[in-house]
Amino acid sequence: MREISHVIVGDAGVSPRTGEVFDPNSGQVQARVALGDRALLDRAVAAAEAAQPAWAATNPQRRARVMFRFKELVEANMDELARLLSSEHGKVIADAKGDIQRGLEVIEFCCGIPHALKGEYSQGAGPGIDVYSMRLPLGIGAGITPFNFPAMIPMWMFGPAIACGNAFILKPSERDPSVPVRLAELMREAGLPEGVLQVVHGDKEMVDAILDHPAIAAVSFVGSSDIAHYVYRRGVDAGKRVQAMGGAKNHGIVMPDADMDQVVKDLTGAAYGSAGERCMALPVVVPVGEATADRLREALLPAIAALRIGVSTDADAHYGPVVNAAHKARVEQWIQTGVDEGAELVVDGRGFTLQGHEQGFFIGPSLFDHVTPEMQSYKEEIFGPVLQIVRAPDFETALRLPSAHQYGNGVAIFTRNGHAAREFAARVNVGMVGINVPIPVPVAYHSFGGWKRSAFGDTNQHGMEGVRFWTRIKTVTQRWPDGSPDGGNAFVIPTMG
Repeated sequence: MREISHVIVGDAGVSPRTGEVFDPNSGQVQARVALGDRALLDRAVAAAEAAQPAWAATNPQRRARVMFRFKELVEANMDELARLLSSEHGKVIADAKGDIQRGLEVIEFCCGIPHALKGEYSQGAGPGIDVYSMRLPLGIGAGITPFNFPAMIPMWMFGPAIACGNAFILKPSERDPSVPVRLAELMREAGLPEGVLQVVHGDKEMVDAILDHPAIAAVSFVGSSDIAHYVYRRGVDAGKRVQAMGGAKNHGIVMPDADMDQVVKDLTGAAYGSAGERCMALPVVVPVGEATADRLREALLPAIAALRIGVSTDADAHYGPVVNAAHKARVEQWIQTGVDEGAELVVDGRGFTLQGHEQGFFIGPSLFDHVTPEMQSYKEEIFGPVLQIVRAPDFETALRLPSAHQYGNGVAIFTRNGHAAREFAARVNVGMVGINVPIPVPVAYHSFGGWKRSAFGDTNQHGMEGVRFWTRIKTVTQRWPDGSPDGGNAFVIPTMG
C-alpha cells in the first residue's frame, strides 16, 4: 500500500501513527499517511529557522523567478496533479484542474511580488528629515488547509508567504494529502531552497503544536467555523497573527426579472458542482415572490434530473463522490433533519448508487422547497449536493435573510435591474457579493474573505491583503546633519515642524 510521508529537511523517520486515505470512487483505502507529532514539528521549525534568513535576504525579483518556474512546472504537470487530486478527493478531473488553476492565479500574482513589497517614502518630512517604510517578512508562517481544495488553498497560503520572504510549514488535510506533497516537490524543483517550504501531516495534535509553537509567527487556516474560532483564539493567545476562514451558507437571490434559464444553469453548477463541497457553493436560493418561486422550481426539476453523477475520471460527469463515508453519512443526516423539520423534500438524493461502484461515497442531488429561517438545516452548513429554496415575498425580506444569517461568506443576486443590484450590494451584510455571478470568488489580485462566523481575524486571503498579512512594516526616520558644530541636543521628541 502506498505510504505518504512528510516533506521536511532530513529523514522524516517512521511515524507511530498513520491515517487512512480513501478512494472515494470505490470506498477502499488506497494509501496511508504518516501523522506527525510535536517532535517532528520542532525539526521542521528548526530547518525553517535555518533557511529563512537567507531566503529573506534574497532580493524579491529572484524570489519571483522561483514563482515563475513553479508556475511553469505546475502547468507542465497539470494532468498528473488533477488525476492525483481526483483520486483522493473525488471531484471530477475538470473540477480538479479548476482547483489547481485558481491556485496558480495567486502564484501569478506572486510573480509580481517586487511591486507589492515596495514601501513608502516621504522626502523632507521635517527640516533635513526623510521618512521611509519597509515591508519585511515575519519569519516562519504556517498553513492549515481543508480537504475540499487540496491544491488551491495551499497555494493561496504558501505562495504569498514565501514570495514575501518567509519560510512556510504546510499542514494539509490528512484526507487528501498527496497533491500538497507534490506541490512542495515542484517548488523545490523550481529552485526554492531546502527548508523554506515543508509539509507536515497530522491531526489535532499537529494543529495544536503549530498553534503553540513560539517560533511560528503567523497561521492561516480554512475549515469549519467552530474549528476556525478555536484556531483563532488559541493562536492569538499564543501571540500569533491569525487568519481563520470558517463555514458558509451562501444565498442566491432571484428577482422576478432575472433570466431564469441562466439562473437554473448557474444554480445547478453552484449548488451541485464538486458535490457541494465548497465554501463558496450556493446551497440556498431565495426567489422573490411566489410566481418567481414556482417558475424556478419547475425549471430546476428537469435540470436536476439531467445531472450525471459519476466516478471522478468520467469526463461526462457533472460531479463525483464526496470525500469519505463519514461525510456522506453527515450529509444524508442533514437531509433527514430537513424532512423532520417540515421542509418539502422535492428531490431525494439519498440511496443513490453507481453501478460497479456500489461502495463509493456517492450522493444524488437533493432539492428542498418551503425551507424557513427557523430550521436548523437552514442555519447550518450542509456541505453536500443539497439545494434549499427559501421563498421571500419581497426584496427587503430577501435582503434580510443573508444579512441576518450567522455566516457571511458569499451571496449572489440575479436580476436585470441595475438599481436593485446596486442597492443589494451596498446593503447586504456579507463579505463577497456576486451580481449575476453565482460563485463570487474574487480574482487573485483582489482578496478573499467573509464576514461574521465565516472569518476570524482582520486580514483576508491573497491579493494585497495577503501581502499585508505575511509582512510587517518597519518605518525609518532619518536625518543627515550638515556637519555644523551647533547641532543642538535631542532632549525632546523631534517634530516635523
